[in-house]
Amino acid sequence: MDIIAKITGIKYTPFLCRKLNVFNLKDINEAISKDATFILKVDDKSQIAISWWVSAKRTRSYPYARVYDSLFFSGKKATIIPILKDEGKEGDRDFLQWDTVSLMSLLGTYVIIGYYNDAIPSSRYKNKITEQRFDTNFIKNEIINLMSYQSDALHWNLSQIDNVGEIGKKALQSYAKISKKLRIEMHSMKSAEKRIQELMKGKESFMDLSRNLAHKAQQRESITIQPKEKLRGSKSSITIKNYLGGLYYFTSDEVEIKNNEIFLIEAKHTEKNNIPSIGDIKDGLIKMILFTNLEDVKVSNRNYKHFPILKLTTNGSFKIDKLNNSQKELLTLLTKEAKMNGFKVMIDKKFLV
Repeated sequence: MDIIAKITGIKYTPFLCRKLNVFNLKDINEAISKDATFILKVDDKSQIAISWWVSAKRTRSYPYARVYDSLFFSGKKATIIPILKDEGKEGDRDFLQWDTVSLMSLLGTYVIIGYYNDAIPSSRYKNKITEQRFDTNFIKNEIINLMSYQSDALHWNLSQIDNVGEIGKKALQSYAKISKKLRIEMHSMKSAEKRIQELMKGKESFMDLSRNLAHKAQQRESITIQPKEKLRGSKSSITIKNYLGGLYYFTSDEVEIKNNEIFLIEAKHTEKNNIPSIGDIKDGLIKMILFTNLEDVKVSNRNYKHFPILKLTTNGSFKIDKLNNSQKELLTLLTKEAKMNGFKVMIDKKFLV
């Protein structure tokens, strides 16, 4: 099933954002080492909410949850994403994709494209590095530039794409130095250079390349059901068009159609706990932000009234009276968030709201 929809703007009130610590700009290294999301005091009058991604890939280390925690801040919100992350020949290598930048634009979050310039050897693998660290001098300068930037996140993020070629070069140079310093073999620099060359052709080429890759990933995901997932409906692709004509490719874990109504379900599962982790839930809430703001939802050119659902599944052991105090508070706030923003929450087969 292929679903087509539009988004003309985002309206959403979060309730589960954690309280953020405040750091001075000069202490950004300390901030990044301690917190995934924090408030940065740039000067006596200016503050900005910062989150950062461990990798450019969206499925690692709950990056959506990190961004979610910044959404309650009333000022500018930015997220730092490495243009690429190479863990060494025995590890993974991920590249930034345009669709990630696009989603952040939809959420009103400014993207700072950074790069890693230091690391240490892995204690478990010969050709793998760990504890990678950003070039924070570069990031500081970007934050200072951002604080005086007057336009919206979309336009800033488009301008960031213009710089991916130069940032990509810096990333590859840094990994060459890390490889030499640590005597650890990295992935092929030639193949990475080819990807960077594509990025250097400009943001249109970058967008086309990443959209193609994201679309392929969407097609793979739409036909792959993880064994741990408990799904009733069919897994379907959703193509979202924004007011500029940009296309964003996502999937819904379950889609059910009843008459003129379509139910878009994001599922999060746990085997060990009474409810999924707060990181999983916040990750799912990013999809709720999208789904609650959809307009003109169609399947095969037929319009449907859509209903977003966040479905939390367990191994069948969920019982309200077994929740600890923090889990009870989590569900209380989640209920408020669902009511405020117009989506449903289901735990196993019962609706919480």
